[in-house]
Amino acid sequence: MVTAPQVWAAFAEIPDPEIPVVSLVDLGVIRSVDVSDGHVRVEFTPTFLGCPALEAMTRALEAAVSSLGAEPEVQVIADDSWSTDRITAAGREKLRAAGFAPPAPREASAAEAGSVAGRADDARPKTGEPRARLGLVQLQTAVFRCPYCGSTNTRLENIFGPTPCRSLRYCESCRQPFEQFKTI
Repeated sequence: MVTAPQVWAAFAEIPDPEIPVVSLVDLGVIRSVDVSDGHVRVEFTPTFLGCPALEAMTRALEAAVSSLGAEPEVQVIADDSWSTDRITAAGREKLRAAGFAPPAPREASAAEAGSVAGRADDARPKTGEPRARLGLVQLQTAVFRCPYCGSTNTRLENIFGPTPCRSLRYCESCRQPFEQFKTI
C-alpha cells in the first residue's frame, strides 16, 4: 500500500519542465496529497494558468503515482494563485547554484520599497499609499542579488525573459547577465 511520504518523495524527483534544476516540490506547486485505498488525489496550482508546462506537469505527476502502484487523480486548482513565496529554501538555493536569481520574498520587496519611499529626494506626490503599490517589484534594483557574485548592484535588462515567469538582469559588479524569477 502506497503512503503519502512515498508519493511526496516521488514528486520531489520530478523536475520542473521549464527549469529542471528544481523539482515540482521545490517549486511549491503541489498543494496536497491524499492517499486512500490505492488512490492518490493530488492538487496542484501551476505558477500561472497559462503555463505551457501544465500538461507536462500533470502527466509527470500521474506517472509518478502510477509507478508506485496507485491510481492517480490529479486536479489543477485554478482558484488559488501560486506565489513565489511557495518556493522552498532548498529550491531557492538550487536556482541560485544554477545561475538563476531566485525571486525576492514579497515581504523583502515591500520592505525595500518602503525604505525607498522615505528618501528626501523622492519627488513623487505624497498620496498616503505605501511605496510597494507604486512600483513593480521587478523594477527595484536592491531587491535582486546576483547569483554569481552576490551583489545587489543589478539592473533590469528586459522584463520579458525566456518564459513568462523570468526576466533578464545584468550585474554591474561582475558584469554577468542572469535570469531572475519574477516575484509573483
